[in-house]
Amino acid sequence: MNLPNSITLSRIATVPVLIWVLSPHFPVNGPNGEQELIASGLFILASITDGLDGYLARRRGQITTLGMLLDPLADKLMVTTAFILLVAYTPDVMKPWIAVLVIGREFLVSGLRAIASSEGFTIEASDLGKLKTVTQIVAVVAAILSHRWDHWQIGWYPFPVHLTAVIAVYWMTIVSLISALDYFVGFWNKVDHASGRRRRRSSILSRRKPAPQPNELEQKI
Repeated sequence: MNLPNSITLSRIATVPVLIWVLSPHFPVNGPNGEQELIASGLFILASITDGLDGYLARRRGQITTLGMLLDPLADKLMVTTAFILLVAYTPDVMKPWIAVLVIGREFLVSGLRAIASSEGFTIEASDLGKLKTVTQIVAVVAAILSHRWDHWQIGWYPFPVHLTAVIAVYWMTIVSLISALDYFVGFWNKVDHASGRRRRRSSILSRRKPAPQPNELEQKI
């Protein structure tokens, strides 16, 4: 078990801890928002490990089949868990239809990547995909904090925590849908290109002169 895979496993282990922290049974639930702050910090820490394990695997030359399996699994578990929890934790911010769209987008992209891999090519993460990841982190953390605070009084300015959470969630939804479309277009172009190569190869083979049959060889002799 190398270091990148250990970090990935730690992200998977964060999932049940996050469920516990955001549950009514979590013992630290004071008036100062301790529960929300702990949950937010836990999710941010897990999100940091998402990029760290891949970076270390590439830098140390430790890309393994196990890591390629665990990394997307950990990502999907974290996203799915966070959005399902937030539907119950902050229903005024995280609507069920938003959670369904975002989770569905994650499985759609995973399916496209699996098909692409079976066809012999890969779909690289685009800038939109990276932006989607950042907006997801911001939306989840803002939604958690909005459970406790409507606004933060920073000097003379009341920072609107709840409004920021709503805007972040809807912006994240838009970016997720656009990035899903971007992945689909990239997938379709590569599939179409691969199909074109196969058709051209078949056409070339069909135009080649067939090998002489045994009776033809006898006639020549």
